[in-house]
Amino acid sequence: MSHTATILLLGSGELGREFTISAKRLGARVIACDAYDDAPAMQVADAREVFSMLDRAALRAAVERHRPDHIVPEIEAIRTEVLADLESEGFNVIPSARAAQLTMNRDAIRDLAAGELGLATSLYRYAENFEQVCAAVRHTGFPCVIKPVMSSSGKGQSKVESEAGLEEAWDYACANMRGDRARVIVEQFIDFDYEITLLTVRHRNGITFCPPIGHRQERGDYQESWQPAAMSADALSAAQEMAAKVVEALKGSGKGWGLFGVEFFVRADEVIFSELSPRPHDTGMVTSAGQDLSEFDLHARAILGLPVPDAITAYPSASAVILADRDSENFVFEGVDAALGIDPAIDVRIFGKPTTRPYRRMGVALARGDDTDQARELAAKAAAMVRIAYK
Repeated sequence: MSHTATILLLGSGELGREFTISAKRLGARVIACDAYDDAPAMQVADAREVFSMLDRAALRAAVERHRPDHIVPEIEAIRTEVLADLESEGFNVIPSARAAQLTMNRDAIRDLAAGELGLATSLYRYAENFEQVCAAVRHTGFPCVIKPVMSSSGKGQSKVESEAGLEEAWDYACANMRGDRARVIVEQFIDFDYEITLLTVRHRNGITFCPPIGHRQERGDYQESWQPAAMSADALSAAQEMAAKVVEALKGSGKGWGLFGVEFFVRADEVIFSELSPRPHDTGMVTSAGQDLSEFDLHARAILGLPVPDAITAYPSASAVILADRDSENFVFEGVDAALGIDPAIDVRIFGKPTTRPYRRMGVALARGDDTDQARELAAKAAAMVRIAYK
């Protein structure tokens, strides 16, 4: 059977699952890779590989075995120097090896944004031990936020109000670090009005922005998102200008095509750069309800060199997460029928993760509404009806 392209997907979580479906609809063959078997994307992919992305030899062996047209990272914890070598040998790394290297850790992308590009950010310092954390706080002041330079979905993040909470925050960050480097970023807490994700698509004809996505977090992890988020014209223009500047800087020697999730804090018309992921974003799951082309469709189109619209509109929509509350390998979902029966504008996505753990995202409820407030209400109601029953 012929394929439009062969894609090696590095990381196979729920975002990789949705991307795999989008890519396969366009005729691509997808090999899903992750450190554990039966990961969500593996369940819908053409083939699978089980190995640690931090294992240099295993990563290169997988590439040599499949000779993909596109290498698509879906997680941060990857041995990025191998990606740089592979790109220099002619493999197409999405969006580029430079992007993977600079966004693998929060310190590298923050230094690029604040130092090289001059974007507005919070005050920050790095720390590799508790004494350095204490010194960093003398620069940022209280309250501050402490988080690992590499983690998954906001894990290990704490807001600290005083010196009394510093050691606990340092320990929590260390316990939730990914990769092989014990380092945190200590940053000034921004008293923002709201925060957004600006999905930015770099494709063969330039850059396209999705309407901004608002989101709410707990424990550093998103709980709900909605689109379009209300912003002034000046704030939106500033965010788009900053996003375009940083995604252009990440092009490196590759094409730099793909979708980027660029996060900002917004205070009145002041826009402050927060973070960037060079791939579909968890808060962007809402685009599966609100846009004619989801973030996964757009990522796949950009990667494959297919047309991406110059402008994208969004219907009022929202997402709300479905969380586990304990560790288990034996569980079932209940209440999906009741959730879907609330309103025809509701959808439920179960991610297919083989195990649960406290606060792990196991699914998401999606909804459209007459406005974002109604959509948020519907999504939250549907998510609350889906229960995880443990055996």
